Amino acid sequence: MPIGKTESTLESVDNNWNERNDGIDNPAFADSNEAKTGDAGSEEDEEDVWKLPEFQQDYTSWSDLSVRGKVVRVLWHYIGKLILLLGFLYVFICSLSFLGDAFQLLGGKAAGRAFSENKILSNPVAGLMIGVLATVLLQSSSTTTSIVVSMVGGGGLLSVHLAIPIVMGANIGTSVTNTIVSIGQITNKNDFRRAFAGATVHDAFNWLSVLILLPLEVATGYLELASEAMVDSFHLQSSGKGKIDFLKVITKPFTSLIIQIDKSVITGLATGKVKSGDDLSIIKHMCCDKMKNVTSTLVNGTLVETVKTVKVNCGYCKFMFESVSRDDGWSDAAVGGVLLAIALALLCVCLVAIVKLLHSLLRGQMAHVIRKFINADFPGACSYFTGYLAIAVGAGLTMLVQSSSVFTSSLTPLVGIGVLSVERMYPLTLGSNIGTTVTSILAAFAQDSKNIRSSLQIALCHLLFNISGILIFFPLPFFRPPIAAAKFLGNQTAKYRWFAVMYLIFAFFLLPAAGFGLSVVSWIALAAVFIPIGVILLLVFIIKVIQRRCPTCLPVKLRNWKWLPVYCRSLEPMDRGLVCVTGNCFCCRRLGCCAALVEAGDTESDGHVAMEDTNGNRPENGTVGNTTKL
Repeated sequence: MPIGKTESTLESVDNNWNERNDGIDNPAFADSNEAKTGDAGSEEDEEDVWKLPEFQQDYTSWSDLSVRGKVVRVLWHYIGKLILLLGFLYVFICSLSFLGDAFQLLGGKAAGRAFSENKILSNPVAGLMIGVLATVLLQSSSTTTSIVVSMVGGGGLLSVHLAIPIVMGANIGTSVTNTIVSIGQITNKNDFRRAFAGATVHDAFNWLSVLILLPLEVATGYLELASEAMVDSFHLQSSGKGKIDFLKVITKPFTSLIIQIDKSVITGLATGKVKSGDDLSIIKHMCCDKMKNVTSTLVNGTLVETVKTVKVNCGYCKFMFESVSRDDGWSDAAVGGVLLAIALALLCVCLVAIVKLLHSLLRGQMAHVIRKFINADFPGACSYFTGYLAIAVGAGLTMLVQSSSVFTSSLTPLVGIGVLSVERMYPLTLGSNIGTTVTSILAAFAQDSKNIRSSLQIALCHLLFNISGILIFFPLPFFRPPIAAAKFLGNQTAKYRWFAVMYLIFAFFLLPAAGFGLSVVSWIALAAVFIPIGVILLLVFIIKVIQRRCPTCLPVKLRNWKWLPVYCRSLEPMDRGLVCVTGNCFCCRRLGCCAALVEAGDTESDGHVAMEDTNGNRPENGTVGNTTKL
């Protein structure tokens, strides 16, 4: 490239950099009038980025294939790749199980001890935050709910009133898994935008539901009263049959060869039945066969049979980490760290392979038919009810796999590659929330007669909470803020890909930890911090809506955000700071984590840099506009 052209290109880059530094590229704070003319935040472009992409057409039609080509296509493209897809999906689900086990090894005992502090749980905000943190650490809302049920039913360690905020927190924490999964598509800007939005629509719904329903529950107690009335109307009788976990029947033969966790230790720590100690481990070391022992006794002339389950043939369990963690071997934290690395590696490899296989399979007319069927609406006036069918499908599939995390995590890559729209992902996610509570209700009937009432009431509170959220945020098509919030987050991650990691840390760790700490101090400290922040966010939201709908109704100064300092209206200063800290490293350029000035492979042999596209745009996130590299 000539030197003169390079200098002019660098000058163009500096001009565009200064324009971004003004914060006008941020769609969250762009003026509604400027949005129509701005190159990065225009409404037309914003609408285009959410349109489902066209699939590739680089294939030979069936009629033009030879006999050998037809055989190869059927055996490899259809059957072979489908088998590979199912295989990688199986390992992907197993890696989610390993991820949950790793978090339990790293933080399971801490979560159990947190539940044992029932004085702290008397504060509903503290209970909510403990529910979020515990579910993130345990990677299972079912485990959190079962601990809560054990505390409510086992000796009255916790009342139903205090348990409801914890269940709400568990509902939030369970959405962390699919948010982690979406980061696997970080290398492709548009795929990552869609995948992250598809994952965070679950987060947004759960957080918004809690913001409205938790204060309502504290003020009225409607969830407790409604669930109590429903339980009173039932003729409760223990069935002795728990839920049939179809998914674990398939995955347990493999996962049990790697690690086995004794969840009763965590429950025991929460209920006070197990004393905490340095040598306490939640890794299962002793395995026994279970056998039913039936004894018959004559009581008042009636033969009564008593069935007891006894353990026989006890010995050391056989799995990969058992011998190294026995006695004075590796600690739970060490095993958890290694298992976490294995789980994340498997998760990334499987996710990349699944995305590549789906891209390969979904080509041609078949892809259009599948996508049209999944995202289609009922004809005419019945189109309104399509979303409710999607909710029913999501609930049914979640009941089948017995895990909302697995279900939503499996759909996230489909949103990323453009098979599933964010608007269709939303009702499927809501149905997943319903499905995971139905399994809890079925499991409640397996409890003994002493615990069945409290277990069922907690499960019904969970169900009513999710139904209440759906009634608020779904029936009116024009009032579905979780979709708008998810798309906003998706746009931010497309511009600043480090934002995804920051969001994950903030939403699931820092915010719950800060809320828990302030609520423990006092209500005054909690209110003094969160009420002003909430008021400011509400005012920003209202002003932004007016800017879009009727900007002339606002004073001239409030029609845009230029009067604010740049760090209050744009992430650009933080982005530039990260570029300075990382030194524009190779990984950041390849992943597009920061606004890298140079992408790997763009430096020519003569030392000059090609940093210009056909429109003269500045490189963003390691890429130059929407054109190919020059």
